[in-house]
Amino acid sequence: MLNPFKLFNLARPAIFALDSETGHKLAIKALKAVPIGPSARRQDNPSKLAIHVAGLEFPNPVGVAAGFDKDAEVPDSLLALGFGFTEVGSITPRPQEGNPKPRLFRLTEDQGVINRMGFNNAGAEAALSRLEARKARGGLVGINIGANKESEDRIADYAKMARMMTPYASYLAVNVSSPNTPGLRALQDEGALSALIDGVIAARAEAANETLPPIFLKVAPDLQPQDIDAIARIALDKKLGALIVSNTTISREGLTSRHSGEMGGLSGQPLRELALQRVRDFRTATGGQIPLIGVGGIATAEHAWERICAGASLVQLYSAMVYHGPTLGQHIAKGLARIMQAKGFTSIAEAVGSE
Repeated sequence: MLNPFKLFNLARPAIFALDSETGHKLAIKALKAVPIGPSARRQDNPSKLAIHVAGLEFPNPVGVAAGFDKDAEVPDSLLALGFGFTEVGSITPRPQEGNPKPRLFRLTEDQGVINRMGFNNAGAEAALSRLEARKARGGLVGINIGANKESEDRIADYAKMARMMTPYASYLAVNVSSPNTPGLRALQDEGALSALIDGVIAARAEAANETLPPIFLKVAPDLQPQDIDAIARIALDKKLGALIVSNTTISREGLTSRHSGEMGGLSGQPLRELALQRVRDFRTATGGQIPLIGVGGIATAEHAWERICAGASLVQLYSAMVYHGPTLGQHIAKGLARIMQAKGFTSIAEAVGSE
């Protein structure tokens, strides 16, 4: 049987001949054909890669970031490929077209991606039907929630999403850090963010569910020191489950691709150093008391290990899969196991913040 990495490499020229958004839709369609069996849980990950975060047991620390599976179409396929967890969304209360096309660009020379998608998704009801149907499969599936662009009360949107999604979420990820919805990042301001988190917490408690999923907060990399300190204070005060560090950047330093001037959020390799520094910053600001999830520019086991040693308990991928295929997560997890053994660590938890 052909190695999945080799299969992707053979198909890559044809995929890259398509525009980026069409290529992504093709990837989702292909993932729907992945055999998932009676359960989405993978049992072949080395047990030493398991880590306990926010009351959840992650079979390995490598997950899929929000944005890849916006409408919760393929969470079980991704878990079956060896990811320790996956995060669907961002999902908004009402269906949303997003920004005009083209809005997704490969920066091949820079191994990066620029997107200005604008929370395009089919809405909460469409995702809910899929999440209800797959609930019995198990596996860790976070749900990233957002607000509609034209909403008059964005906090109410987040609260509504929390109330609807709580029964189906391993965790709720509150996304206030996308640069592609005008005014959204203003919700990272201390007063607005505190009110937003209070609204989500209250709505989660109103959901008819025996257990309450932890709340994770996804933050931007383009933050000033005072912003980082304020977010850290709120995370500690509200007892958030984790901080996801970080979303895409509006920076454009050092790019060579012809698409480098496109508007939107930049992800992939160009984000790596900035996102790594933000993990260190939030580790310091929280005193290591809040788990961190490292996102941005992670394409190898060495990148993931670097992020873990800087303070991340978990890592997430998205843009790297554009260039290396959807089996990258399993490849990185196996690489992490080798690095751990070589460096004398007996668990991922031991390595967190060890730099």
